[in-house]
This record gives sequence, structure tokens and C-alpha cells, in this order.
Amino acid sequence: MGLLTDATEDDLPGILAIFNDVIATTTAVYREEPASLEERRAWMQARVAAGYPVLVAKDAQGVTGFASFGEFRAWPCYRLTVEHSVHVRADARGQGIGRTLLEAVVARASALGKHVLVAGIDGDNAVSLRLHQRLGFEEVGRFREVGHKFGRWLDLIFLQRLLP
Repeated sequence: MGLLTDATEDDLPGILAIFNDVIATTTAVYREEPASLEERRAWMQARVAAGYPVLVAKDAQGVTGFASFGEFRAWPCYRLTVEHSVHVRADARGQGIGRTLLEAVVARASALGKHVLVAGIDGDNAVSLRLHQRLGFEEVGRFREVGHKFGRWLDLIFLQRLLP
């Protein structure tokens, strides 16, 4: 799988390439326009400034995946709940990178004293749903037809895992 580390500024082009490919080719992100490097830089800086990790998996070709978590909702009493995302480069999927990143996210959230980790996953993303369920996440909500992309309605499934 390669190396798993905290992301640096040098990783941003790889993170951006993965993110924009996910936007263009999947329903994993409910967004249609590609992100800019400046936007991803601001996202990473905000996460790090808030004390949240941005993790990357790498191989000889560069960034193979990235993961992070951040505030679930802005209200103070949600401070122990975080929502995460994990994305893997298209040619590196199915190699355990997503699992490794998600396990690292769980460990980091636990180490920061978080109580609940939340995932919002497109209803058609069977691979991600299965991965999360295998790692102890359970479905807690299903929002029908809340997204619209590629000319069709999308269901959003929320899963959660209570942390030790």
C-alpha cells in the first residue's frame, strides 16, 4: 500500500487530482464543478488549524488516497462528533488503501477524545457502505433523493460509529 502520513503542502496536487476525479466520475461527492488548488489548500489549512488531521496514503506514483474529518455541526454540544471522508485514486481502489485510511481516521478521532464518527455515503456506493459496516459503522439514517447529479436523484445514507 505504501506510506501513510499527515498531508503536507506538497501533497495538495495529488489530493486535488483525486478529489476532482471523484467529482467528475462518481456520486461519492455531491458536487459538479471541480475544485481549485486554492480551495483545497484553504480546506486543508482550516482542518489543520482546527486540530483535525488530513492523512494521505502514497506509493511511488504519488498520493493514492486521502482522508480527513472535521466538525459535524457547528453547535458547541456537537463538539465530540466528527464527520469524515475517505477518497482513493481510481487506479488504486480495491487494494486496502481505503480501509487503512479509515482505520487511521478512527484511531485519530479516538485519540482526540471524539465520541462519534459520522459518515455520509451515497446510497449507490456499495463498496464504501460495506467497508464502513465491516469497520463497525451502522446505518442510522437514509435521506431519499436529497442530491441530484448525472441527471438522477441520489439517496444519502448516514452511518455512525461510537468510539471507545
